[in-house]
Amino acid sequence: METQDDVIKVVQFGDTEVTLIGTAHVSQLSVEMVESHIQTGDYDCIAVELCPSRLENITNRSWWKNLDIYEVFRKKKAALLLINLALSAYQKRLADRIGVEAGREMVRAVELAREKNIRLEVIDRDISTTLHRLVTEVSFWQKLKIFGGLIAGVFVGEEISEEQIEDLKRGDLLHSVVGEFGEELPQIKRVLIDERDEYMVGRLAEISQSPEPPKKILAMVGAGHLIGMVPAVVSPPTIEHLEKLDKKPPPSRVGYFIGWGICVFILGMFVVGFRQSPELGEQLIKTWVLFNGGFCALGTLIALGHPVSIIASFFAAPLTSLNPTIGAGMVVGLVESYMRKPKVSDFETLREDIATLSMWWKNRVARLFLVFLLASFGSMIGTYTAGASIITQIIG
Repeated sequence: METQDDVIKVVQFGDTEVTLIGTAHVSQLSVEMVESHIQTGDYDCIAVELCPSRLENITNRSWWKNLDIYEVFRKKKAALLLINLALSAYQKRLADRIGVEAGREMVRAVELAREKNIRLEVIDRDISTTLHRLVTEVSFWQKLKIFGGLIAGVFVGEEISEEQIEDLKRGDLLHSVVGEFGEELPQIKRVLIDERDEYMVGRLAEISQSPEPPKKILAMVGAGHLIGMVPAVVSPPTIEHLEKLDKKPPPSRVGYFIGWGICVFILGMFVVGFRQSPELGEQLIKTWVLFNGGFCALGTLIALGHPVSIIASFFAAPLTSLNPTIGAGMVVGLVESYMRKPKVSDFETLREDIATLSMWWKNRVARLFLVFLLASFGSMIGTYTAGASIITQIIG
């Protein structure tokens, strides 16, 4: 059982006193604790574990209505938005099960800060930067493990036990997850937890050194972050290090070279096939088109994509699989977004709909991302299946 001493730490940044409150993001007790501290009127600054974009999302629930789906796919941001949708779906399911909206204590802190005209600061790193660093700094297999776990959490719909719920309310589960990350996936722990611990300490130090520094800051962070933040206060990160943590590293070239490697390999196999016999060369091309286009079209069909999208996926996949700069899912997503433009009602009910598995096929916005996901997955399966078949035919 955690006590207040475990979740409340008072630290000093120069002349500024900072009270760190470690919250459990799904606990009504955390909401009440945040309210009681702010109501005292002792603090002239409220800091929350949010970034500007997440602050906008939780305070402006109608932001989905202004979303240009076509631009999302054109600018290749569909995967990032799909991850956000999946996380929102999981949080909504959790909130329905527990009875407290995930992150409600942060929302309440923002509301009270604005009501009482108290200085409000967001101290977390931008979520897009964190996800970008995660994608570029972890291995391909670790990415698959993360993505598989995320998809399973949303689509499998495993029930959350009473014991897990109580752990979540106390914040203990977060501590155990931190330890598990450190043992099995150290790179992920470093990006998702350690770097953000440093970043938030750096932001608090930065606020305390601003032209008009607050005297007392009340900072709300997840309970698991206290483990890394409190020791970091002794030697806060410099401005240069803070800028480094906030920088998006260039994308890894490994995937790029693998993509072009597949392209060269498959085209080389076609050449080898035609040299053996024109009939074999033609058969290899048919194999590539049928397997690659077929699996991609099947994925689009399972997502209940528009008939035109299904046809487009069949012809797009064999070509996009030979070009690592463009994915089949993006092409099919663009076609689907044109053929079935989401309605205003789809955006208005999106937050509720994504928490239910069947509604991913009924809400046009959610189904659009389902088309993107399953078409991409189908194309990937088709690429490796076709490649294996081509090799077998040449050897045989």
